Amino acid sequence: MELSAYIPVLVQIIVAVGTGLLIVAASHIFGQRAKKNALKDSAYECGVKPEGQPHPRFGVKFYLVAMLFVIFDVEILFMLPLAMVWTDFVVENIPILLPALFFIALMSVGILYEIKRDALGWNIPKSDNM
Repeated sequence: MELSAYIPVLVQIIVAVGTGLLIVAASHIFGQRAKKNALKDSAYECGVKPEGQPHPRFGVKFYLVAMLFVIFDVEILFMLPLAMVWTDFVVENIPILLPALFFIALMSVGILYEIKRDALGWNIPKSDNM
């Protein structure tokens, strides 16, 4: 393959980087300049002074459960088309059972591993500070 085939890609990279640099430079040059003070930089909460920390901390278990939900939700999305066309494949004698069973077995091993590792358990150990 000739190097001239890569010229459009190189031009696109140059245009993308140039556009980003141009936008940042224009924002720096033409952006508003204001004096900073504590009142303007504070968060506005409908006229009430903010209390507490702005972002509460969430435990890692919340994110873990969310990721596992997404993974097994995608599993269902892969199984739905199989269920919709199952009779068409059986009538045409296309061997679809073994790949489907392999996929189900793979997901079953995954969920059993999660149960064994207590990834879905909510047993939060209490520390002495609480």
